[in-house]
Amino acid sequence: MKVAIIGGTGYGAIELIRFLYNHPYAEIEAVISHSQSGQPLAAVYPHVNGVREMPLEKLSVPDLADRVELVFFATPPAVSKDLVPQFLEYGIPCIDLSGDFRLKSPQAYQEWYGSPAAEERYLEAAVYGLSEMNGAEVAAANLVANPGCYPTAALLGLIPAIKSNIIEDRSIIIDAKSGVSGAGRGTSLNTHYPEMNENLKAYKLGRHKHIPEIEQEISKMAGHPVQVTFSTHLVPMTRGIMNTIYADLRQLVSTDEVIEMYEAFYRLQPFVRIRKNGELPATREVYGSNYCDIGIHADQRTGKLTIVSVIDNLVKGASGQAIQNMNLLKGWDVSTGLNYLPIYP
Repeated sequence: MKVAIIGGTGYGAIELIRFLYNHPYAEIEAVISHSQSGQPLAAVYPHVNGVREMPLEKLSVPDLADRVELVFFATPPAVSKDLVPQFLEYGIPCIDLSGDFRLKSPQAYQEWYGSPAAEERYLEAAVYGLSEMNGAEVAAANLVANPGCYPTAALLGLIPAIKSNIIEDRSIIIDAKSGVSGAGRGTSLNTHYPEMNENLKAYKLGRHKHIPEIEQEISKMAGHPVQVTFSTHLVPMTRGIMNTIYADLRQLVSTDEVIEMYEAFYRLQPFVRIRKNGELPATREVYGSNYCDIGIHADQRTGKLTIVSVIDNLVKGASGQAIQNMNLLKGWDVSTGLNYLPIYP
């Protein structure tokens, strides 16, 4: 199957290229970049020199729709909302790695993203692509809204606890930390080396655009509106997300009981790994992979549940998850092209 990547010069795009390079059923037909069109891919990413030779192209929707069977959008917010409908008109399925189709409420998108939302009919048609939760819906979709990186780690950590009703959902606090690649390849003062090296800082408290996404999905699972406290931090490392999640237990349960429940919930999900009692995951242990590792501690003294969830923000938090959704959409084994061990050390 021939696929295209639109927005071909960001970190999400180059990770898509890395995984698709060895995918047995999918082949990259075109990589589209408005800013770098005409240049070879290796001029932007020299590490593909001699391995993946192809020019970056300008976008022509009719031409591309005639050449490919699926399109990935690795574009900034407010780009794909205008382009995706054009491909859908040609019958081309789309997987969008931006946030343009994640929120069902146009008003929420306007408030948190600062621009008008996509047409409401496309928001309603989009399937939220957290495959461990919505796998059947993804398999039948034409438009998949790939989840954000922070929400992926947060939701995978919380889903079993919410569905089993063992926590007070209104008490959820998510303490989130990310490597700087989550900010993209563009330069800014926040991610400038002298500003970030040997430094740890909180940012966008109470106003991060992933807040409504997390609350939307938790509220859907809980069956009523839920608000969470979500605090984000930049860590001086390239990749990785760690979400340390706190919530009040409804009744006292042991750590072993919660772990057993999580293992049962994710027993058919190859990319979620639950740690044994007393073991907590680290970001290095999922580096470069599509795994989400989860550690759990039920505190009998305080009556709180602590969940530690780690992912690689560029893989399970973006491109790996997009490949996983492509596999579901096409009826292939969900692990196809993704069976890579984490890079260690």
